[in-house]
Amino acid sequence: MWRAWDGVVADVWDVECRPSAGGAYVAPYPRLFVLLDINEGGQLELSAPDIGAVGRHERPFSMSYIPAQMPVESRALGVTGLRHLDLHLAGTALMRKFGGMIAQANLAEARLNFYDPRLAALAGMLAEECVSRQPLNDRCGAGLIDALIAIMFSVGSRTPKARPTLSRAQLDLSLEYMERRCFEPIRLHDLASLLGLSESYFSHAFKASTGAPPLRWQMETRIGKVKELLLREDLTLTDISSMTGFADQAHLTRSFKKVVGVAPSEWRRKRATLQE
Repeated sequence: MWRAWDGVVADVWDVECRPSAGGAYVAPYPRLFVLLDINEGGQLELSAPDIGAVGRHERPFSMSYIPAQMPVESRALGVTGLRHLDLHLAGTALMRKFGGMIAQANLAEARLNFYDPRLAALAGMLAEECVSRQPLNDRCGAGLIDALIAIMFSVGSRTPKARPTLSRAQLDLSLEYMERRCFEPIRLHDLASLLGLSESYFSHAFKASTGAPPLRWQMETRIGKVKELLLREDLTLTDISSMTGFADQAHLTRSFKKVVGVAPSEWRRKRATLQE
């Protein structure tokens, strides 16, 4: 049972499982997990091996925030049934809603097994909207999502900026253009011309709106697609470099390491080890 509001997907799961069930999960987007209900005496353990963190969920509305691309493993301890809400927070949706007002450090920081009464109230209403046979107007769900994101990432009031920002329509258009062409060389001139702006104005306004320069944003989007392809065992690094518009494997490796911090072959080995 699921709904989507302004690019954020919310889904409610009713789960029946054996007491020792478990699994592994890697999401392309940040995700908020909210335990809605669990059988008495049951405990769901979520762990993030990359950072050595473990969170144990045993009461309703305990939550875990998992950053994009962070592998998470789950283990059921005495669980026979549970219900949970997942909120999938696409990066472009977050930027459209709050621009550069969300600190990148907050997006990258995992939080396992925490509780906030304000988030619990909002999550409960979102779950009700997902399962309702007579859902309210979409603006209700979108407003709940905005409030939840603002609280979770401590988004304060917008302060006056010395530099201009892009309008929501301009930001949407530029992000969609970059998403469609993330495997192609994109010139700053092309992006600025798309909006009828000078290169200098566009570059400053885009960074003020998103927190990152436009070409870095495009490269990070491109590397995100590369990560998805690296999970496929049938593709070599040469295949992937060709599919994603890099000159060769060496070019892919340099670019990947600059963004991620490790070479793609090492990143792939780590993910294979975790899946085993």
